[in-house]
Amino acid sequence: MIDSYIALGSNLDDPLAQVRQALDELAHLPGSRLRAASALYRSAPMGPADQPDYINAVAVLETGLSPHALLDALQAIEQTHGRVREGERWGPRPLDLDVLLYGEETISDQRLTIPHPGMTERAFVLYPLQEIVAPDFTIPGHGSLQALLPRVAADRPERLHDA
Repeated sequence: MIDSYIALGSNLDDPLAQVRQALDELAHLPGSRLRAASALYRSAPMGPADQPDYINAVAVLETGLSPHALLDALQAIEQTHGRVREGERWGPRPLDLDVLLYGEETISDQRLTIPHPGMTERAFVLYPLQEIVAPDFTIPGHGSLQALLPRVAADRPERLHDA
């Protein structure tokens, strides 16, 4: 079993419900167990500004799935939520699920890059991540989470307390 960290995001079709439902679906993936999930956060869109804010979270999933099987399972969940992978990059979407980390592995192939590219520059990933990891957590090839957080502090997402 490997601890895999998953980023969740939505800004269409009731984003709060989309992320909550996706967390439930992660908990039911075969050979996997949802160990923890962050609070939900609201963040400005990373792409085009003329779209709604995102709801984001990060979860840790203990899984026996291979990295590519996990990616396939996440993409299947996205599809059940109406995700279409065509159109504008970083545009609006009902659900986005990304494998951030898969244990200590580093992977780079045509389908999957781990650690997820850009995760260390995204406040909407790093702030939720810090809620569910040990204080000395490190991202392979990038250093400690605590050292990365100040770099994205200006974009700190809004933590939703009653979501």
